[in-house]
Amino acid sequence: MTTEILINAFHMNTVGHQSPGLWTHPRDHARHYTDLAYWADLARTLERGLIDGLFLADVLGVYDVYGSTADAALRNGVQVPVNDPSLLIPAMAMVTENLGFGVTCTLSFEPPYPFARRMSTLDHLTKGRVGWNIVTGYLDSAAKGMGERAQVGHDRRYDIADDYMQVVYKLWEGSWEDDAVVADKATRVFADPAKVHRVRHDGEFYKLDAIHLSEPSPQRTPLLFQAGASGRGRQFAGQHAECVFINGPTKAAIKPYVTGLREQAAAAGRDPSDLKILALATPIIGRTSAEARAKHADYTRYVSHEGALALMSGWTGVDLSKYGFDDVVRYEKTDANHSALESFTTADPNRTWTVREIAEKVAIGGRSPVIVGSGAEVAEEMMSWVDETGIDGFNLAYVVMPESFTDLVDLVIPELQARGRFKTAYRPGTLREKLFGRARLPHNHPAARVRV
Repeated sequence: MTTEILINAFHMNTVGHQSPGLWTHPRDHARHYTDLAYWADLARTLERGLIDGLFLADVLGVYDVYGSTADAALRNGVQVPVNDPSLLIPAMAMVTENLGFGVTCTLSFEPPYPFARRMSTLDHLTKGRVGWNIVTGYLDSAAKGMGERAQVGHDRRYDIADDYMQVVYKLWEGSWEDDAVVADKATRVFADPAKVHRVRHDGEFYKLDAIHLSEPSPQRTPLLFQAGASGRGRQFAGQHAECVFINGPTKAAIKPYVTGLREQAAAAGRDPSDLKILALATPIIGRTSAEARAKHADYTRYVSHEGALALMSGWTGVDLSKYGFDDVVRYEKTDANHSALESFTTADPNRTWTVREIAEKVAIGGRSPVIVGSGAEVAEEMMSWVDETGIDGFNLAYVVMPESFTDLVDLVIPELQARGRFKTAYRPGTLREKLFGRARLPHNHPAARVRV
């Protein structure tokens, strides 16, 4: 049985996402990220290609680890300035009918009570097409922006996140019964008070005594994404996530993450197949191999190696400005993104990376593999990654906007469809129904245990 590949487009509400410096390319339009028309056009293009969703990254704070200053990030537009991604979703939902939206929201700096309402609102406005990428953050600059001296330790952040999830599950699943909204004009009753329940929570980190402010949305709990690939992150994903976003430069680097994630899901009493695992990749696509290689060569003329090292330093918490360009980077434990450094140090025992190699690698596509070729060649390589690593699909990053995603839709999707590896029509229903064939989270998920 062949596996149908899932594909999300990967973007961020900023001028420079995964390919530092490419905003300067003459064909790149990312400078218009502050215009709603830019996002509406992207949404229409992705839906034309039957793309499953637009996965919106986000960070609070700035990349100021490199050289202990934000100068390199500011100079090169490295994920700064960055705007709120959630505000884009209603506008894109207005011009599409099926495209899903995964939005990254950092739980460490927002109380669960108003956050639960915001996600329910988005679920209503999209008719059930929203997902939440659960992150705990990795930048000390974000914690300082919130008035703290530094971020909480890496594993402790996940302990806090476990408690946070229990609060939002109770609000989404346990406050309003399915038929609580009567909306009966004759009796003048909008909601039956007997079917709206007060949520009480007394956890280690969060306390709550309230009803959820929103009536039940189409999915109730948004589709749950998670992007932590550290040991503690995999444990969290095994308990909570429906879709997991992983990242690494080679098949050898990401395959252990796939195995570990499915093992964690089984250990949590869940079906490992209930986890959809998506890997980051950056395709550079041409009508022919030669055209694709020429594009790649052209793109490299606009990269920023300084921006790449600022990005990688922020991800890892390691100041790469202190290394020589030909020094091999070794693993050291920090409170930033553990898997970012592991993927270039310990994940693939047959490969070491110098600072120079990391700068060149990260400059196009970040930590992801870069797949260069014709539409057919890129399709074949994507199939190879799925078949050899056990992933379910991809979050595909762009290099030049909107060129990268237009090429994906026009040149790669038809090749995958011809090979029976990509859908030819959207499935009906909410985002969860499209991906899993069910409207609600299954009985063995923690959210199901707090339903009314």
